[in-house]
Amino acid sequence: MSGVRRLGARWRRRRPLRTRLALAASAAVALVAVGVCAAAFFVIRYELLHQLDLSLTQSATRVVQENRGEGPQIIAGECRFLSAPACAQVVPAGPAADPEAAYLLPVSAPVREVAAGTRAPYFSNVTRFGHSLRMLTTPFGDGRALQVALRADPVERGVRQAAVLLAAVGGAGVLLAGVLGYAVSRTGLAPVARLTSTAERIAATRDARHRIELPPGPPGPPGRQDEVTRLAASFNTMLGELEQSVSAQRRLVADASHELRTPLTALRTNAELLARADRLTPAQRERASGALGRQIREVTGLVNDLIELARDEEPLPLVEEVRIAELAEHTVAMARTHWPRVRFELEVGPGAAEAVRPGVPARLARLLTNLLDNAAKFSPPDAPVEVGLTACGGGLELSVRDHGPGIAPEDLPYVFDRFYRAEAARALPGSGLGLAMARQIARAHGAELTASAAPGGGALFTVVFGGEGP
Repeated sequence: MSGVRRLGARWRRRRPLRTRLALAASAAVALVAVGVCAAAFFVIRYELLHQLDLSLTQSATRVVQENRGEGPQIIAGECRFLSAPACAQVVPAGPAADPEAAYLLPVSAPVREVAAGTRAPYFSNVTRFGHSLRMLTTPFGDGRALQVALRADPVERGVRQAAVLLAAVGGAGVLLAGVLGYAVSRTGLAPVARLTSTAERIAATRDARHRIELPPGPPGPPGRQDEVTRLAASFNTMLGELEQSVSAQRRLVADASHELRTPLTALRTNAELLARADRLTPAQRERASGALGRQIREVTGLVNDLIELARDEEPLPLVEEVRIAELAEHTVAMARTHWPRVRFELEVGPGAAEAVRPGVPARLARLLTNLLDNAAKFSPPDAPVEVGLTACGGGLELSVRDHGPGIAPEDLPYVFDRFYRAEAARALPGSGLGLAMARQIARAHGAELTASAAPGGGALFTVVFGGEGP
């Protein structure tokens, strides 16, 4: 039995899904068709025999009424003809009372038992005169039994004709089931075939712009769509996300190449210049060496930023409970050292001094450092960079505001994009990765970083921490 199962499983694996679905649907419909035809045959056969039995019962009742009190004898014997009335004879319980003339119908021991009253009336099939007969044996009274018979071959012929007709109908039903099963498999799996074709086309061309064609009409709610349509819609959504990811990856590579081209060119120029150091004065060598060091640090910082941006999640073993107020104080103190000409002001609101959030301290410090460096670059010498930490509801809000030129409305949607630099920032140092990295760190810690125009001028960056960390 296990070998049969393995053989069936191997056969199913080697057949396409469309073939298996067509065979399953055909088998189900064919089974129903054959079952209905078989049930119809038995119903027709039962009704025809039942009508013949009713005719025999009526004939027996009539014979009993017309021949009440008669002795054993043959009452009628013309049942060899189709239009003749039923054959009828009266049989005694004992053979000694039999008439001299031979009986037309067979007399057996059960017939004598009915005559003696020890057996109930019954129907039987016999053969006489070269024809099949349906016979009823019933009590006649006073130790006698009445046998009544009719030709049954018309009923048998009707049963055979019904069998042939129903077999033809069943065969036609099986063929129709096969056609319908094939049509159902083609129609039902058409979206799956389109999905497979699209997936194969994407795998061959590596082009994620292809989409699966959905059924026409406005899209309904997900609960009212069929499973295949939802699968196709989900696949299209996945393709859209994949296309965006591929586009973002290509933009990242292109932007990184563009950003690296300038410092690498400068590095090559200074390296070639220092290779001819014997032709340079000591002052020229010192300037070239300093420029080379700055450019190496710039390229190293850019590469490190790209590596950190490529990491979407924070390392879980380094997560700990971080007191945000202490982290802000430490980061602001480091910013004052790095930007001695910029005035930084930190204000911690009530309830925020003791607030803690799970996170990686070094990464959270990098988040705030990037915001402070961005604010310091645009802040005028006589205007402060304001850092605020407040508790709001069940969350914690950290804000960094400068009093510089602010963010233009057309630049606001793109300030967190990688390598994006507004017109006002193109002349300033930086790679355009700081804000993108800050948003990634914030999202990895369950926070949301937003940018807006500050009231009265300047830019305002707000980090809202929820109740959960990474």
